[in-house]
Amino acid sequence: MEVLSVASEVYPLVKTGGLADVAGALPLALKGHGVSVKTLMPGYPAVMRVIEDRKVVLSFENLLGARADVLSVEHRGLDLLILDSPTFFDRPGGPYADATGKDHFDNWRRFAALSKAGALIAQGALGNWRPDIVHVHDWQAAMVPAYMRYSAVPEVPTLITIHNIAFQGQYGADIFPYLELPPHAFGIEGVEYFGGVGYLKAGLQTSWAISTVSPSYAEEILTPEFGMGLEGLLSIRQSDLHGIVNGIDADVWDPAADPALTSHYTAANLKTRADNRQTVARRFGLAEDDSPLFCVISRLTWQKGMDLLAATVDDLVEMGARLAVLGSGDRALENAFHSAAARHPGRVAVLSVYDEPLSHLMQAGCDAIVIPSRFEPCGLTQLYGLRYGCVPVVARTGGLNDTVIDASHAALAARAATGIAFGPVTTENLRRALHRAVRLYHDPKVWTALQKQGMKSDVSWKKSAGLYAGLYKNLIAKKGS
Repeated sequence: MEVLSVASEVYPLVKTGGLADVAGALPLALKGHGVSVKTLMPGYPAVMRVIEDRKVVLSFENLLGARADVLSVEHRGLDLLILDSPTFFDRPGGPYADATGKDHFDNWRRFAALSKAGALIAQGALGNWRPDIVHVHDWQAAMVPAYMRYSAVPEVPTLITIHNIAFQGQYGADIFPYLELPPHAFGIEGVEYFGGVGYLKAGLQTSWAISTVSPSYAEEILTPEFGMGLEGLLSIRQSDLHGIVNGIDADVWDPAADPALTSHYTAANLKTRADNRQTVARRFGLAEDDSPLFCVISRLTWQKGMDLLAATVDDLVEMGARLAVLGSGDRALENAFHSAAARHPGRVAVLSVYDEPLSHLMQAGCDAIVIPSRFEPCGLTQLYGLRYGCVPVVARTGGLNDTVIDASHAALAARAATGIAFGPVTTENLRRALHRAVRLYHDPKVWTALQKQGMKSDVSWKKSAGLYAGLYKNLIAKKGS
């Protein structure tokens, strides 16, 4: 089975969030199910600097107003197609925003170009290769099925995965004439959305099937609270909606071999984990004692519930705990955590940077990771925590609810518990969850059981990749019926 995947970021080449991890790990996991994946992604400067042995396999003299080449590249086991268009992608800043954090002014055109290139490749533009199915990710690639739907070429089955429905790619109607779609595509059955153009809406409308990254989130986005205005369309397409929980690359995230760690360990021998704990404390300038060490590895945003944690930092310190925060985001929340660090030197510390190796070390050295998200489609940091024996303290929402078993009396007695879960998501309930975590930490036998049970969890892509392979096969069968 041949699959074309289209994504705006792919780990290890470029990453701003969990989308990149999925786009990088799922193709590797699918190999074990007889599925071969080519992934189309933009040629950002960070990508162009590291790819080698590139081969031009397709050229566009005018791709929505710019010249572009498609480069075929093998990188760390991934079969990549890089859309090399300096006009669209060779610029400072990140994939979506400039150095000041402001969205690139032409994101609508940049990602429409990525989508149109994906649609043309799906329809045979490479000449000697055509996929059996097209799998696109989030709003940046969501126009692929729309371009395919409004083409004269017979459609290839398409699947769109929603990683976070809050990001939709909504633009004014004035961009429509430049998208090179037929006039009738601007309608409720096509790309029109509340009088403008909605990229994610277009993908949800025109794709053969829809998936999202956890079963709970698939249910939540059918409601006004979580559907972000798209719950009506999703309810109509509910029979085509599938919730498949994300996995992680168990080779990249492996406490027994991770090069970012001071000491390696397994569930059978947690003693050397203490060396990582000491390194984390020193790296953050925290007191080196036996008090519980909590961590945050996250964007500091309202969605992630970071305002709730900022409001409980003083309480956490009063409970005798320490807190290491790795992340950046809303300026007010960054300031709140830095103020807490100033109030509690040696007990609270913040690093507002992106540091992938440090995030690995923190999972291996901290006692618990706090994820109080108001909504969380899947979440990966709790999966890393489970894998590394860093006990997750999570809100009961989305994928957090699907992957962490709360340390209730019954779950502890059955040796099934893997973390601490709370809800509804309020400051007071988070405070109680943190207090419960501290209390459990001071019972070494119970805490070790929590760590070991979490480390037994299958957080790899093995099962979920099989579910995706099955979904692909069903869509292909649907085409033939």
